Amino acid sequence: MIFTDTHAHVYSEEFINEYQVCFARTLENKVSRVFVPNVDVDSITSLNAVCGAYKEYYYPMMGLHPCSVKEDYKDQLGVIYDELVSAKYYAVGEIGMDLYWDKTTLGIQREAFIEQAKWAIKFDLPVSIHSRVATKELITIIKEEKLSELRGIFHCFSGDAEEAKELITMGFYLGIGGVVTYKNSTLPEVLKEVGKEKLVLETDAPYLPPTPHRGKRNETSYIPLIAEKLAKIFEVSVSEIAEITTNNSKKVFGI
Repeated sequence: MIFTDTHAHVYSEEFINEYQVCFARTLENKVSRVFVPNVDVDSITSLNAVCGAYKEYYYPMMGLHPCSVKEDYKDQLGVIYDELVSAKYYAVGEIGMDLYWDKTTLGIQREAFIEQAKWAIKFDLPVSIHSRVATKELITIIKEEKLSELRGIFHCFSGDAEEAKELITMGFYLGIGGVVTYKNSTLPEVLKEVGKEKLVLETDAPYLPPTPHRGKRNETSYIPLIAEKLAKIFEVSVSEIAEITTNNSKKVFGI
């Protein structure tokens, strides 16, 4: 049984001096594939250092996170583009839109997303999409900008059943993390409506830890807790969830 974490910031400062310990726990819990999103220009060095140290298990992505889209976003995108063409990355990410923290950057978030989405199509790479209070906007942008070839994962999906079904119809996979284990989460009912065939597992470590670790640092070794919740939702074995979600990750990333 092999688990895959499709979204974890394993290079985050929350893991400094604990990389080896966390990695050991990850392997102990049969999580042997971890896909690692970039955030901004400043995170590139640490991303590549950690992924390089564990290159048989950690697979880097390259992108500009929507919360990092500021006045200098064009300069940052230039650096990130150069990275994409000069090194091996497995996806364009983490990209998207976040209208929870700051709606004043909506315009430039939109521009940054469109440009990076076009790179993904150009280089035939999947995307890891951050969508917080912005799923409808992103669906509209993808359609209006004729980005029908865009493929990948809507990371940390937390939308309703209608949005889930539309994204799946558009060819995207849904990233399911610790939120599905929370007592008041509506995600279990949404997933019952759409099924398990287009899901992948993720932690978003060090953020959004699953129950019973809520309020603490998240890490990749907690993936089995998310799989256990999905197994209960769909009334199947944990090994079946592991197989389906890992196979889906292979379809997305090509490895």
